[in-house]
Amino acid sequence: MTVQPTPSQTVGPYYAIGLSRRVENELAEPSDSAAVRLIGQLLDGEGQPVNDGLIELCEPGGRRWGRSGTDSDGRFSFVLTKPPRPDANQSPRFDVYVFARGLLRHQLTRFYFPDEAEANAADPVLASLGEDERRTLVAEAQDGALRFDIRLQGDRQTVFFAH
Repeated sequence: MTVQPTPSQTVGPYYAIGLSRRVENELAEPSDSAAVRLIGQLLDGEGQPVNDGLIELCEPGGRRWGRSGTDSDGRFSFVLTKPPRPDANQSPRFDVYVFARGLLRHQLTRFYFPDEAEANAADPVLASLGEDERRTLVAEAQDGALRFDIRLQGDRQTVFFAH
């Protein structure tokens, strides 16, 4: 008997069809005065948009979760509110899971809030990184939203964590 790979073992055309159709990108009510829009772009190693990627956000502790596929320009977006600090030593953040063609296993990164300078400076994970690496994890305020681009490789590659 010969065993053939199943579609779940490939990252071919099944990828976007199977994952990106379920969009749940509102982790907060847009009308909530504390809600903010997180926008970003998923980019490959040459800085080109990844148009069939998937970004998932998860609050530490699993209290909130959301998913957004990327559009033709690699853009994704979420509506969210800042989570509480996981503990006194850690800054508020979301864990970010990145799924894209060419990745046989998703990547894990984090996004931190730019208005938490003191907490970010004390956070043990951010403190263990060089300044250029830290910049890849902290969103930037942009036109009333937060901007968080994810670069899979190359110049200004986002820091990814083992999981």
